[in-house]
Amino acid sequence: MKIPPVKGTRDFYPPDMAVRNFIVDGWKKVSLRNGFEEYDGPIFEYLKMFQIKSGDEIVEQLFSLRDRGGRDLALRPEITPTLARMVNQRINALPRPIKWFSVPRLFRAERPQKGRLREFFQWNIDIIGVDRPLADAEIIFTTVDYLRDAGLTPKDVKVRISSRKLLAAVLKSYGIPEEKLESLYAVLDKKAKLPAETFEEMLAEQVPDKNTLNKILAFMSIDSMPDLEELIKTDSDEFVAYTEVKTVLGTLDAMRVGDFCVYDPSIVRGLAYYTGIVFEVHEAEGELRAICGGGRYDNLLRDFGGPPISATGMGMGDCVLEILLKEKGLLGKSVSHKELDYFVTFAEGHGGGTVYRIAAELRSKGFSTAFSYKTKAGLSKLLKEASGQRARKCIIVGDEFKDKKLAIKDMATGEQGLVDYEAFLSGLGTNTPL
Repeated sequence: MKIPPVKGTRDFYPPDMAVRNFIVDGWKKVSLRNGFEEYDGPIFEYLKMFQIKSGDEIVEQLFSLRDRGGRDLALRPEITPTLARMVNQRINALPRPIKWFSVPRLFRAERPQKGRLREFFQWNIDIIGVDRPLADAEIIFTTVDYLRDAGLTPKDVKVRISSRKLLAAVLKSYGIPEEKLESLYAVLDKKAKLPAETFEEMLAEQVPDKNTLNKILAFMSIDSMPDLEELIKTDSDEFVAYTEVKTVLGTLDAMRVGDFCVYDPSIVRGLAYYTGIVFEVHEAEGELRAICGGGRYDNLLRDFGGPPISATGMGMGDCVLEILLKEKGLLGKSVSHKELDYFVTFAEGHGGGTVYRIAAELRSKGFSTAFSYKTKAGLSKLLKEASGQRARKCIIVGDEFKDKKLAIKDMATGEQGLVDYEAFLSGLGTNTPL
C-alpha cells in the first residue's frame, strides 16, 4: 500500500530542496545585510494566542490539538504572535530598535490552491520601537532588495503602498462611524479581487447612502500622489497620514527603489491590527495572488499584554514567489545543485584503501569529495559517474601511484596531468581545488 503525502504539503526531493535553499538563503542574506537579526520560536503555541490576534474564527483556519494535559495548542499559522510574545517577555532587556527576521515553517488548515498550501515557509522581517515612516520605508526597501537580488525588475513586480490610518480618516470625514470601519475594511480589501460591479454591490450593502458611496469609490480609484494631494486638506486628520505616505515614497525614491513602488488606496489588508502604512507586492500583470504583504501594527504588543510600542513588518511566503521565479526563468543557473570539488577513482585494478584515504584527507580539509561504490567498473564508467555528480576535478589512482604520483583530470576542459601526491596534499588548504 502506497501512502501519498498529505494534500497541501510538499515532498522536497534534492532538486526541489535546491530551489527551497535558493529562496531561503536569499531571504537570510538580504535580511542580514539590511541589519536584521534572526530569531525563531516553537512550531506550536497555545491556541488562545492566535485567538487574541485574529478572533475565534481562526480556529477553523489552523491545525489545533489538545495535549495530554488538556491544553489547547495549535501549529503556528504565522509567527507575528510569537514575535509579540517573545518581545514582551524581555521588553526591558532588548535594545531598540528591534530589527528581527525569521523564516518559519507555517501551517494553515485551508483548501489548497495555486500559490496557497497547507504547509509553507515564510520570510518575516519586523522593526519594533520606531514610530517614524523611515521604519516602514526600510521594511519595504528590504523586501525590494530581495526581489531585485532574485532577478525581478519593476516590470515584473510592483509594491502597492497605502495607509490604513489615511483610509480611516477619509472614511470618518465621509461620515462613516468608527464602529463600522472594521466591517468596511473587509469589503474594501476585496476591491482588486472582484469584478467592479460585484465590488460596488458589496460596498452598497455597507454604505447605503449613494453620495457617500460615490465618494468612497472615487477615493479608492486614486492612483497617484498628485491626485491624492488635491483631495487632502492641510488642516485635516487625513493630512498627517498623507504626509506619512509621501515620506515613505520619498524615502524609497532616495534609496533608488522608487520605480518599484506606487500609491494604491485599494491596498487595505484584511487583518484588523494594521494601524498605518500597509503594502503588498504584486506581480505586475496581476495574474498571481500577492507575493507578500505587511504594514504598521502599533497595537499588537499591547494586545498581548505588553506596552504600546510602534512596530512594522512584512511576511513573504515561498509558494507564490517560487511560481513567479519559475515563470520569469530565474530558477535556472541561479539554483545551485549538487557539485563536487573532487571525485576520487582508480584505474582498473588499482585504488582500494588509497582512494578512501585520499577522499578522507580532502574532506578533512573542507573539500566536497566523493568516490564510487563500484569496485569493478572500468575507468570510462567511473569518469562518467564523476561527471554525473558534477565533479570539477577527478583524481585517478593508477600505476603511477607506486611513484607517489596522482593523475588529476579537469572535468570541464578534459585536461589531465600528473602531480606529486605529497605535494598535492600539502598544497591543499585554500578550499580551492588544485
